[in-house]
Amino acid sequence: MRGRQPVRRVTCLLAIAAVGAATACGTDPTTTARTTPAVDTSTPTHRDVDEQAARKAALAAYAGYLAASRTASGRSDPHHPDLSRFLADPLLTRVRLSIREAKEHGAMRTGTLVSDPTVTAVSLDSSPPTVEIQDCLDATGYRLVYARNKRVVPGTRGTRHLATANATRYPDGRWLINAGAAHEDLPC
Repeated sequence: MRGRQPVRRVTCLLAIAAVGAATACGTDPTTTARTTPAVDTSTPTHRDVDEQAARKAALAAYAGYLAASRTASGRSDPHHPDLSRFLADPLLTRVRLSIREAKEHGAMRTGTLVSDPTVTAVSLDSSPPTVEIQDCLDATGYRLVYARNKRVVPGTRGTRHLATANATRYPDGRWLINAGAAHEDLPC
C-alpha cells in the first residue's frame, strides 16, 4: 500500500499544478470571457462616421478649389464666384492675387492639372476642426501662356510635385481650403 501513495501524491500534485497553471495563464474559457470585453468592429462608432464625413467633405472642397482655380486662371478672373465657394483666407487672397498678376502681365493658365490627394490628418477636436491633405500634383500639362498668342511663358515649365492643403470647417458648416502650398522642390 505504501508504494501506491507516492504515485497518488505525485498524480494529485501534477493535477493541481496543471489546473493552477491553466488558470494563471488565462486559458480557462470562462475566465477569458469574463475578463476580456467583446469589441464589435463591424459597426463604426459615431466618431468614425464623423471622421469619414470630414474626410469626404474636405476632399470635395479640395477638388472644388482646384477646379475653381483652373477655371478662374483660364478666364483670368480673380473674382470668379467659385473661388469663394471653396476657398477662405488667407489662401483665397493669395490665389486671387496670383490670377490678377498673371492677367496684368497678359498671361493665363491653360491645360490640365492632375491631382491625387489623400487625407493625412483629421482633427475634429481642434477649434475649428481641420483636415490636412497631401497631394501629388502633375502640372506637366498645365501651362502659363500669353493670352494673345497662347505661347508658353518662358521659365514656367510644369512639374510633378508635392502639394499640401488645410481644410477647415467654418461655423456655417462648410469645409473650405484656407491654406496650401506647392512644394515644387519635392517631386512625387
